[in-house]
Amino acid sequence: MNLSNLTPAEGSIKKGKRIGRGQGSGKGGTSTRGHKGAKSRSGYKSKIGFEGGQMPLQRRVPKFGFKNRNRVEYKAVNLDNLQKLVDVSKITEITPDLMDNGLVQKNDLVKILGRGELTAKVKISAHKFSESATSAIEAAGGSIVTL
Repeated sequence: MNLSNLTPAEGSIKKGKRIGRGQGSGKGGTSTRGHKGAKSRSGYKSKIGFEGGQMPLQRRVPKFGFKNRNRVEYKAVNLDNLQKLVDVSKITEITPDLMDNGLVQKNDLVKILGRGELTAKVKISAHKFSESATSAIEAAGGSIVTL
């Protein structure tokens, strides 16, 4: 043991200054809150995004357009992708569950679009179909089922 590794006994040193315990403590009076203003008073709570009376960023930035809350979002799947799926797995019925291999996610609504060519005779189940996709599927001898 020497002077370089001496430490005070545990619990003998107080952590931080006690605030609001009179002038003799050095932190009396305003208790480190400063003079006047909302932050100096009890019960102060700032609103999210409050910038001290300056116009908040969320209100300063211009807004454009209209966002329809009731919009139904469909995941588009084209006929050429379905043809690849049929070629690889040799199936005769396609449902959104079978398209789960990267074309759509589990709970997506699916709309079949008419890009590409479908040569296989398949029964396709989806939530929506475009007119071109419907005619191409029926021309290939397949059928459609709207979920």
